[in-house]
Amino acid sequence: MSTPPQQPTYIIPPPQSPNWKTPLMIGAFVLLVIFNIFLYVQLEHVRSDTKTEMSKLSSDLSATVEQIRIESSASVQQASKRVQTLQDALDQQRLAADRAVGQAKVDAQRKVDLLQKQVQTEQQRQQQAINDVKQTADTTNTKLTGVSNDVGVVKTDLTNTKSQLEQTIANLKRVAGDVDSHGSLIATNGKELDALRALGEKNYFQFTIPKSKHPQKVGDIMVQLKKADTKHNRYTIEVLADDKKVEKKDKTINEPVQFFLAKSRQPAEIVVNEVRKNTIVGYLAEPKVTIAR
Repeated sequence: MSTPPQQPTYIIPPPQSPNWKTPLMIGAFVLLVIFNIFLYVQLEHVRSDTKTEMSKLSSDLSATVEQIRIESSASVQQASKRVQTLQDALDQQRLAADRAVGQAKVDAQRKVDLLQKQVQTEQQRQQQAINDVKQTADTTNTKLTGVSNDVGVVKTDLTNTKSQLEQTIANLKRVAGDVDSHGSLIATNGKELDALRALGEKNYFQFTIPKSKHPQKVGDIMVQLKKADTKHNRYTIEVLADDKKVEKKDKTINEPVQFFLAKSRQPAEIVVNEVRKNTIVGYLAEPKVTIAR
């Protein structure tokens, strides 16, 4: 049995209200497109500016890097030169030090050799001195007996000389001077004059005065011979002492011619032992005790 065909069912839609969403979506889409276009334009500007800034920055950076490289290269070269200079100086100092050390070694060795030679020389001299001392000691021992005998002889001679001196002093003449009433011991020859010196009471000055226009200094005075009479052994002199001039006329040999000096209370005296032709020979005796000023 066949089923009869079904009839189609028709649905009637409800009546449509006005569609406001579509224009809204279209407007939103348009705004989105415009915003995207704006963003794109702004992005392009930013990219362009960024590219320009990056290019400028890259250029400046390249220039700076190049300047730094140039300056660094110059500094490196200068530093290299200084290092090389220092290295050269160091090498020279090392070379000089090596030479100095070598020369010092040579000098030291020379000094050692010289000292060794000196030591050997001194040792030889010392040995020679020892030998000489031994020989001298032997010779001295040999001569000691003779020296002892000579000492005895000298002692005897000294005793005899002392005795002779005492005898000479005892034989000295005492003559009164022309100023002092007391007698003075006088010497008539060199031996007696030595005896007077041995007494140590006065200072004695021997003289030989020729006749002259100018006085001659004797001790602390000046003496000028005015006249010499060899026949009668008489003479005349002029004495200058303490700025005072005194003339002593017609004096005889071995006569004390006395005068006072400002520095002494005792008189000084001149004794003439010999009258020659225009010359007198004698001595001046000055007291040792002086007056304190």
